[in-house]
Formats: sequence, C-alpha cells, structure tokens
Amino acid sequence: MTFATVPAMAKPKGQDETGVWNFREVPRDVIVKAKIEAALGNKSVKALLMELVEQHWQELDKKGLLPKGK
Repeated sequence: MTFATVPAMAKPKGQDETGVWNFREVPRDVIVKAKIEAALGNKSVKALLMELVEQHWQELDKKGLLPKGK
C-alpha cells in the first residue's frame, strides 16, 4: 500500500500566529485547581489561563509597566 504525501502549506507570519507552550513540573494541586476553576466557568484550562494572562497584562498596562506597541 502506498500513501501520497502532501507538502505542508506555509503559514503567513503575523500577529495572529500561534505558538505552543509546554509546562513541566507544575505542582499537581495547581493543575487540579486550574481544572476545577475552568470547569466551574464552563471553559477550557487554556481559555482560563489566557484570560488570566490578559487580565494581568491589563493591570500592568494601567500601571505603565508594559512597553507601548508600535
């Protein structure tokens, strides 16, 4: 049996480009609490973490601690 290969399409570079984060050695209780909070909010752990990061950045921006974008 032979399989045809299709070359991967190049993704355009831009601000909407995504990346991957892998975290190691996260304490088990932190993982459990994140899963519980996400479930209570009816969202994924990824969505919960992105929401928390965005809120933190907004607080830093209000304090003038983040560099201004171009």
